[in-house]
Amino acid sequence: MSTPGDPFKYTNPALSVPSNPPATRPAAERPMWQQAAAVIGGFVVGLYVLEFIDMLVKGSLDNGGIQPRTVDGLWGIVFAPVLHGGWAHLVANTIPLLVLGFLVMLSGIGRGLAATGIIWVIGGVGVWLFGSVNNHLGASVLVFGWLTYLITRGIFARHFGQMALGLVVLVIYGGALWGVLPGQPGISWEGHLFGAIGGVVAAWVLASDVRKAREAKALNR
Repeated sequence: MSTPGDPFKYTNPALSVPSNPPATRPAAERPMWQQAAAVIGGFVVGLYVLEFIDMLVKGSLDNGGIQPRTVDGLWGIVFAPVLHGGWAHLVANTIPLLVLGFLVMLSGIGRGLAATGIIWVIGGVGVWLFGSVNNHLGASVLVFGWLTYLITRGIFARHFGQMALGLVVLVIYGGALWGVLPGQPGISWEGHLFGAIGGVVAAWVLASDVRKAREAKALNR
């Protein structure tokens, strides 16, 4: 029998819920190499999608490149690195984009995106200010920026592992740096040059936290 203040209850133990259910475990974060591969792979896929759209609209997207010292050409600072003058141009950039972009993102997605942003802006502004009167476009500004970033960041940060990787990158891709010089018709050497400058600046800026930590450690000795 039930008593006042203690009403009769029927419970099914199979359906009862523990008063303190075990905390769910957070999902394991993907390894950094997987994150880096996903970011750069997604970026390159996006470039192919844009080139396909450009083909459908008969190349009209290419008008969004950098046209130096014109007001309309300022938009090219934003859009030029994701536009290409045909499939051959995009295919030529694909492997360097995948390899160098992956290595840049491998040190941290936030840091890699920050380096890319610095290269994007410095490369674009430099071409807009000093480029020849042409329509400049293509992701090679990022390729050259990532290349010099990887080569120099270990020097600024005084990080042996990064210096070793930079040396390997220099051996494999260093010959491409001749592309910062004028001479090859139809190639935006200005984009290569200012992209490369942007990479060095990005390496110096993003090594500042390492430099500050080293200086602070030296003062506390």
